[in-house]
Amino acid sequence: MSLPHSQTIYSAEEYLAIEREAVERHEYLDGEIYAMAGESPEHGAICVNLTGQLYAQLRGSPCQLFSKDMKVRSGPAPQRSHTTKGLFPYPDLIVVCGELKFHDEHRDVLLNPTLIIEVLSPTTEAFDRGEKWLRYQRWLPELSDYVLVSQSMPLIEHFNRQSGGAWLYSFVNELEGSLNLRSIDCSLHLAEVYDRVSFPVEEIEEQADEDISTN
Repeated sequence: MSLPHSQTIYSAEEYLAIEREAVERHEYLDGEIYAMAGESPEHGAICVNLTGQLYAQLRGSPCQLFSKDMKVRSGPAPQRSHTTKGLFPYPDLIVVCGELKFHDEHRDVLLNPTLIIEVLSPTTEAFDRGEKWLRYQRWLPELSDYVLVSQSMPLIEHFNRQSGGAWLYSFVNELEGSLNLRSIDCSLHLAEVYDRVSFPVEEIEEQADEDISTN
């Protein structure tokens, strides 16, 4: 998410009408439309690697994978044409298990993701960890897993919804490690997630220093 497309306030339905005719992708937050920033080569490679891993493991299962071009509604259902409250993001990857539920007949806005994965970028990390995550928790009752993937170091963070509604946090930060996603019966192997991705030397050294200090 970058700067607003304009200073005009749009309703959610106006945004959807505009977005369905647009060439470039835009996200929506409480009346404002934001042009999506371009991605780095590392971001693109990680998304492809994640897609490859999950696609292979989900074949033949009741779960379906979507990548980048599917929106999610994270907010109340618009009750009037001028409603501006809500968030319509394009997650990097989405998995839905079972029947697909959509915002309307256009079938381009999902309501019931099981898993959302975001590959973090310097310009979007604060939003992915903050306001977006808060809204996912509030408005996506069928979401069981939220995964954040760093592109600057080998690190995958996992938020898993527990039976009582609380979220359990865990992380994996070694290339030899893997993250198990029990809700979709899949595993993410970090060596494969970060295949062909080079990390800045200073980031690796800082991570090594942190590991030593915690031992």
